[in-house]
Amino acid sequence: MIKLNEAIAKRTSELLNEIGQKPYYLFKKGGVPRSTISNLLSCQIKNVSSGLLYQICSTLDIKLKDFFDSPLFDEISD
Repeated sequence: MIKLNEAIAKRTSELLNEIGQKPYYLFKKGGVPRSTISNLLSCQIKNVSSGLLYQICSTLDIKLKDFFDSPLFDEISD
């Protein structure tokens, strides 16, 4: 079992790796604050907002449904 914020952090890292980018890319291209990226990837953000997810997906040029299309989200625990 995995917590939702952990799955989101792992999925974000996966997608960045797929395009050969570092987390800094989300700041430079998408305008996501660096501290927010750091907190997201270290699972310090417990409740990830839909706005943040949308901003990440927009920066990565994917749809929200594609973000969640991962086995990571099959076994979420509270």
